[in-house]
Amino acid sequence: MMKKSGIAAALLGMAMLAGSSVASAQVKQVYWTTSGKFGPFPITGLIPTIPQDKQRDVTVPVSMWVVDHPKGLVVIDTGNNVAISDGMDNCKKYWAAANCDFLKPSQTRNDVIDRQLQKLGHSTDKVKAVISSHAHLDHAGNIEMFPNAIHVFQKKELYQGWWPEKFQGRAANGTFVLADLDNARDFNYLELQGDYDLYGDGSIQILSTPGHTLGHQSVKLKMDSGRSIIISQDAIWMQENLDGHPAGLNYSVQDYTNSLNRLKFMRDLEGAEILMAHDENQYAKHGGKWHK
Repeated sequence: MMKKSGIAAALLGMAMLAGSSVASAQVKQVYWTTSGKFGPFPITGLIPTIPQDKQRDVTVPVSMWVVDHPKGLVVIDTGNNVAISDGMDNCKKYWAAANCDFLKPSQTRNDVIDRQLQKLGHSTDKVKAVISSHAHLDHAGNIEMFPNAIHVFQKKELYQGWWPEKFQGRAANGTFVLADLDNARDFNYLELQGDYDLYGDGSIQILSTPGHTLGHQSVKLKMDSGRSIIISQDAIWMQENLDGHPAGLNYSVQDYTNSLNRLKFMRDLEGAEILMAHDENQYAKHGGKWHK
């Protein structure tokens, strides 16, 4: 009887330990930073349908995220390529001049993802996974800095990066910059076709949110504190999109609307907080800091 009781106690202890391990395998904290800023420029350049009384000049962040997880460090988006740092002359050597003139990037060398990681006590070679929301110039610009990481894309988006639809523009230095990707062809890619649980514990959930591009994806984090955070990236640029004014650069307006509504319903039903890629007011309040 005592032997059976001992076995039962041991099994119970193992079950409790396993449960504790699962509970602890959540995101410890996430750091929100920016690859410099874009602007100032008229908001109508991004949201053409904005009512006249809401029109203004904006200076927007270029959001990147560092996710501290027990199973390994994760970066979400790598920002503008390092080559455009420190001045318009550098920008126009790498990006199309029209993009530089409109976006007015302010990125310095210290804003680039490798220096941001150093500031936080990390390095690019210690990053386990890089999740790219999509292949645009301001989101996948520095994936080549992470040759040792697993790169997580929607499979369709890899095709978009290499060969965009003609209406999106196929200039090698346009919205999709070929040089951002050309030396990363042999990297290790996790090529998705929909939603995915990155670490298998529900803590980092990749959400397929097409519309802005063919294979756009967002990320939902379950924090150790119990908080849920949705990192929308370009599925939702800013508050005006949530207010019903669609973004002006989309592969499919219908898919964009469906994806935006999906994230809004997650917010409303689950109590999750949406943090947006290019909202200057939200970043001013919440950016440049760790979230737990």
